[in-house]
Amino acid sequence: MLSDLVFSNLYLFRAAHDYRLVEGDWPLIAGHTYDGSHHAIPLFDLALIPTSVLAQILAQHDCLYPLSKQQVAQLDPRVFEAVAARDDADYLYAAENFRHYRGTKLLKKRNLMKQFLATHAVLSVPLDASVGDDARTVLAGWMLEKGKGPGEADEQPCLEALAHLEGFGLQGFLHYADDAPAGFVLAQEISSGVFVMRFAKGLARYKGIAQYMFHHFVTASARPVQWLNFEQDMGLANFRKTKLSYQPAALLDKYRLRLHAI
Repeated sequence: MLSDLVFSNLYLFRAAHDYRLVEGDWPLIAGHTYDGSHHAIPLFDLALIPTSVLAQILAQHDCLYPLSKQQVAQLDPRVFEAVAARDDADYLYAAENFRHYRGTKLLKKRNLMKQFLATHAVLSVPLDASVGDDARTVLAGWMLEKGKGPGEADEQPCLEALAHLEGFGLQGFLHYADDAPAGFVLAQEISSGVFVMRFAKGLARYKGIAQYMFHHFVTASARPVQWLNFEQDMGLANFRKTKLSYQPAALLDKYRLRLHAI
């Protein structure tokens, strides 16, 4: 269920992480984490690589990352240490959270969605190339609202995602409020019933649009949605507060593997 290890995600954020393919008997992708660590993503089964070879790879990088708990469990703890940072953890939610916004902890989300639907005439359409210009209008408006300059935040990856929807297996919806483009979501199914919410852009003047967009996605998606992964918060306080407010079922640890200090 980890959000990172999908080709399209690696491609879209290749500049942010300076990703490079390292070929050979044990291929990997080298890059930099958001906090500056020089890491490597293994493109091989960790259970098959000799311990001595893995140690040689780690001697050339700060860590292997991201690894799941299952991958780490295959390795010798006397040789390797695995640490999971809170900032890296993915947020996993049951789709039911967004389908109904039940319970007192999600009452505010439900009320915001109701307010949005009561205030505006809403039209939701599948996001494809035919409405790409309207989605880009939303993105430009969102950048302006956030005070971001060209190329900041995730503008470039989002533009590329909109240009390659079908090839990257991305799906989502564009939402109009009173005939004006108001927001969109783009998600990706990474395993049966598990979708990563890659991009969600809603204009702030449409209060409650985010809550509606998530609700609409889990109820209107062509394929059944059981879980949503909102990715990591990168230690940003506003991201963390927002993601926690939707009541995650779990935080999915991503481990950094290093050699034990001698």
